[in-house]
Amino acid sequence: MKPSIRKQYNEAFTEAKYQAYIEFIEKIQGGALQFRLAETPLFLDKEFTKTLIDAGNSICEQLTDPTLIKQTSNAIPSHAITKNETELPECLVLDFAIASNGQQQIVPTLIELQGFPSLFGFEILHDQAFQSIFPTPIGYSPYLNHYNKESYIQHFKKMVLGSNNKHTILLEIKPEEQKTKIDFYCTRDLIGIPIVCITEIFQKEGKLYYHRDGQDMNIGRIYNRMVFEEIQQQDQSILDKWDLIRNTEELEWVTHPHHFFRFSKYSMPFLKGTAVPTTQFLHLVKELPKDLNQYILKPLFSFAGQGVIIDLTEEIINEIKDPENWILQEKVIYAPVIDTPTGPTKAEIRLFYFWNEQLKIYTATMNLARLSKGKMIGVNYNKTATWVGGSLAYFEV
Repeated sequence: MKPSIRKQYNEAFTEAKYQAYIEFIEKIQGGALQFRLAETPLFLDKEFTKTLIDAGNSICEQLTDPTLIKQTSNAIPSHAITKNETELPECLVLDFAIASNGQQQIVPTLIELQGFPSLFGFEILHDQAFQSIFPTPIGYSPYLNHYNKESYIQHFKKMVLGSNNKHTILLEIKPEEQKTKIDFYCTRDLIGIPIVCITEIFQKEGKLYYHRDGQDMNIGRIYNRMVFEEIQQQDQSILDKWDLIRNTEELEWVTHPHHFFRFSKYSMPFLKGTAVPTTQFLHLVKELPKDLNQYILKPLFSFAGQGVIIDLTEEIINEIKDPENWILQEKVIYAPVIDTPTGPTKAEIRLFYFWNEQLKIYTATMNLARLSKGKMIGVNYNKTATWVGGSLAYFEV
């Protein structure tokens, strides 16, 4: 967040460069992107980066504590119970706001987390697009902990494919209709795995298959990109496919469906630390805070900010019919610290963590960022703004 770097970037920016950057990415998709990309990346100095990494490491350490696994045993709804759960997910993502604390300091603050993949493939392309079109400063990288493009891809590939040489697929619900389908294309090209729709799955002799190029292909491992809230919104034919998949023996998952629920907003009430906002399960709140305007209400298993209630009143809380499925969370004050030609912008950083089998820890590897001028982060809340949307953070190394 060095002013000189931001000033240099803004002065060199042109709309023509921005269009070239978008076209660079859309060539891979073969059509228009279905989500907005911001006009700028973030540039984060060493001090903030260290604070961010320290906060993430502390949270990951808590998430790997066996006690937390026991505490999250009730997180998994009946429709998601799936065979062959592993103890920990192969990857985690942690979302941090660039926030202002009570001392008016700029600090990273945890917003959400998920034991589920993110745009792990796309962000490699995103970095290439930025560096091809815009002036990115020397000594900054989107990778963390000494990772670079090559080592990141190597770890990503090993994580997805596993070590048992089982045929692996990327599984999604109607992948060609998903806004983030470009990530599927990038993953397919980087790792060499097929993209398969859940509608293509069938079973023979207790094993899962899909049909491709005249052959029935046996599935041994699933790189799971299905969001479970979406599964519940599908017709009965897809729900039947899901029941078939989740009850199949000896199937490997990246990540296992249970991890989507265990390592999520459901985990937040159990986490501690200066980077973690006070969070409680709504049904366990004995007395509502008097300053409700300093809190927000979140449904446990929604995604993309859906269902979040920002302007709280006691009447709104009393109308909640299923309080066990909600959390009451201390409001995080995003700091509008990014100077842009259309006004100050707020940001959120998602860190990608891969499990390091040798060290038995989660390691931050790469990231994505989201910029906003609205009340909430996310493209759905910034439809008419500019210098907002999906982005990437570059860390001073």
